[in-house]
Amino acid sequence: MLQGLDIAIILLYLVGTIIIGLALRKKAQKSKDDYLLGGKKLPWYMLGLSNASGMFDISGTMWLVTLTFVYGFKSIWIPWLWPVFNQVFLMVYLAAWLRRSNVTTGAEWILFRFDGKKGGRRSHTIIVIFAILSCLGFLAYGFIGLGKFIEIFIPWEIVSNYIPFGVPPEYIPHFYGIIFTLFAVFYSIMGGMSGIVWTDVMQYSIMTISSITIAVIAWQAMGVSSLNVPEAWHNPFFNWELNMDWSGIIDEVNTKIKSDGYSLFGIFFMLMVFKGILASIAGPAPNYDMQKILSTKSPLEAAKMSALSIVALIPTRYLMVGGFSVLGILFYEQLNLTTAGIIDFEKVLPAAIQQFVPVGLLGFLLAGLLAAFMSTFAGTLNAAQAYLVNDIYLKHYNPEASSNQVKRMNYSSGIVVVLVSVVLGFFVQDVNSILQWIVSALYGSYVVSNLLKWHWWRFNGEGYFWGMLSGIIPALIFPIYMDTLDLYYFPVILLISIAGSIIGTFSAPATDEKVLMNFYRKTRPWGFWKPIEEKVEHEYPDFKKNTDFSRDMFNIIIGVIAQTLLVVIPLYLILHQNIPLVISILILGVCVIILKKTWWNNINRESNNY
Repeated sequence: MLQGLDIAIILLYLVGTIIIGLALRKKAQKSKDDYLLGGKKLPWYMLGLSNASGMFDISGTMWLVTLTFVYGFKSIWIPWLWPVFNQVFLMVYLAAWLRRSNVTTGAEWILFRFDGKKGGRRSHTIIVIFAILSCLGFLAYGFIGLGKFIEIFIPWEIVSNYIPFGVPPEYIPHFYGIIFTLFAVFYSIMGGMSGIVWTDVMQYSIMTISSITIAVIAWQAMGVSSLNVPEAWHNPFFNWELNMDWSGIIDEVNTKIKSDGYSLFGIFFMLMVFKGILASIAGPAPNYDMQKILSTKSPLEAAKMSALSIVALIPTRYLMVGGFSVLGILFYEQLNLTTAGIIDFEKVLPAAIQQFVPVGLLGFLLAGLLAAFMSTFAGTLNAAQAYLVNDIYLKHYNPEASSNQVKRMNYSSGIVVVLVSVVLGFFVQDVNSILQWIVSALYGSYVVSNLLKWHWWRFNGEGYFWGMLSGIIPALIFPIYMDTLDLYYFPVILLISIAGSIIGTFSAPATDEKVLMNFYRKTRPWGFWKPIEEKVEHEYPDFKKNTDFSRDMFNIIIGVIAQTLLVVIPLYLILHQNIPLVISILILGVCVIILKKTWWNNINRESNNY
């Protein structure tokens, strides 16, 4: 249970977030761009740290600790569901492509790519619907994760004495989620993007110190103890089947593996990589990640920001993930993982914190993890507000709205989004279930249309609309009627979406040539653009087409290898596995040298010539 010093540290952090929100309120109210994008004046390194802080969310960290506890080194592949390597695609080329549009939201980008006619309007509408659905999903996901986390540290038996109403046991996490959500709502609504970024930088500093501390505690524990885990736990490589048997060690883990549906790991991995590559090429979903890219000063800074997000997030996060996973296994018998008589492995993280972190440091660590939740929540809320205000209210209802009207709409839309996400949170079973739906089913509807929009000139607004709609509908229906891992019906959603995209495209004329030429000249994508390329070269003789496909793909392969090494290096360090640690560091060094020559030098040179 929390002591007075821990509570004081947490309260100090919460007060700090309120002060930042109030301090930046006037700046956020200057204009729409100041509120939603920080005026596009924020430095790339602050946005990079902010993005890393936003991805260091509490629900995701709980999920990763659970995965590492159960699957060991094989767990490094499961986050490819997201896919985590989409940041490498952004770093190499997509962030720069996206930032060249100079728009405010992903939905506004759709009009830049297509036009304002029927197809463009339909596409604009469907991406707004998708953005709001995904934002609500992520908010509910973070909300339930936070509630489970807080429940361990603030026993309901104590709180209930001060609450004038009863709360059923299964809804106690939701109650806690509501309380702490209110702080994130305050500074994100008051301070806009600038408030979010400044708070995120403070939060990232707290989380980094916390991660290093936990890793040191686990490293010291491993110096005097040994892990009792299945042999396959230490091996990151795998066959068709998982072959992870916890019998006689912690028997309940086998039930968890069966319920996760990862036993046929080879098939699962192939589907995950296939889906991940397509999703990464499609570009960022319309959430806080996209808003941070659009907030950078230039395409070059957008690429640098995405690179920093990888370097800042992964080693720091996996020091914490690895540390708590190891401590959880070493001292499993001392952890209380039971909720309503059922073992819940998603409580490994908070139970390990309660058991192993000393007073004072506990308050600091909890402040860091609360910060992780609020960072993700605030960034996602900001994205949802951007779509509601910029792409619905200002576009369709009140284009000439005054600053005060925009301000009121920002506030009210934020409150409505939070209320709806809280209601959705009451219908979520656990963190893993909603995560699977978001990254597998819902994002399956996103992939085809958003891949084609970059790379095929003939793809039009009607194709985008019908491709997205034909994917979203089964993504909403399948989970109701199909009792299987969401990833396994991703191919079905993909095929339906492909059909919708192709049929929709040829049901209407191509997008206006002037719109396509403007898009192609500014963005300079590679792909199937020959007819438009010829017209642009004729009208603009100095224009040079993008011939970097091979180089970009090579850099992505090297980048994904480097990113994966950043995951395993903290784990090897904590486990005292010195030989694999040294080998991993040497390979990482080679990757960095290659990327310096083939990526960094080129983006700097091209930015000067562009």
